[in-house]
Amino acid sequence: MTGLRYVYAVCRPFSTPLQAQLTGVAGDPPRALTHRGLVAVVSHVPEQDFAEEPLRAHLEDLDWLTGTARAHQGVIDALTTVTTPLPLRLGTVFLDDSGVRTMMEAREEDFLRTLDRLEGRVEWGVKVYAEPESQESARPAQKPASGRDYLRQRRMQTRSHEEMWQKAEAFSTSLHERLSGFAEDSRLHPPQNPALSKVSGRNVLNAAYLVPRAHSEEFVELVDRTKDEAPGMRVELTGPWAAYSFAGEGA
Repeated sequence: MTGLRYVYAVCRPFSTPLQAQLTGVAGDPPRALTHRGLVAVVSHVPEQDFAEEPLRAHLEDLDWLTGTARAHQGVIDALTTVTTPLPLRLGTVFLDDSGVRTMMEAREEDFLRTLDRLEGRVEWGVKVYAEPESQESARPAQKPASGRDYLRQRRMQTRSHEEMWQKAEAFSTSLHERLSGFAEDSRLHPPQNPALSKVSGRNVLNAAYLVPRAHSEEFVELVDRTKDEAPGMRVELTGPWAAYSFAGEGA
């Protein structure tokens, strides 16, 4: 089959086959391309969509990007069940198999070092949201009797907000310290913009944790025990994922 080569991840050789019905980006099944003790998981994609110019245009198309990201993630998820993949960026494309092998050879040392560090480990994501709306809605609304009364109420609301954010910051800092103490490594990501994420509440912690797969159940239990510690705080756990946050700047 002709076309460009879309690369999902690099990993060590693995013996367990991927699901027979698995399809990747552009509907093509992924396959293993082996070179010097490394495997690149690739599929064929059409030039009219994945050459440099059309790809740049497609990345501005939210519907196209969503579908492509979903297919990309599906392959990474399947790989995570059979090996430890080192995920590459969405839209990593080469002209042919030779180009993929050249890339693997050039980065072989970095790939092997990173794969050694990630072997048998997965990424868990933890987010904390502060939900002041739920606290405020529980209070009965009081109509101000005067302009001075209105200003007093506004000052109280401001003070209440400040106290709530301070509690949220303290809770998030404490939680991150506890989880980081359990995990082998951690990353703090920028808080999510609620206008983009469409999730209620203010995101005060957005972190990733690298955990040995064998200890994942203990990590999940540790997170679960924190969920009722602070009223008005919502703790969300996602994973296990391939270790995107720990793959290094070059991946």
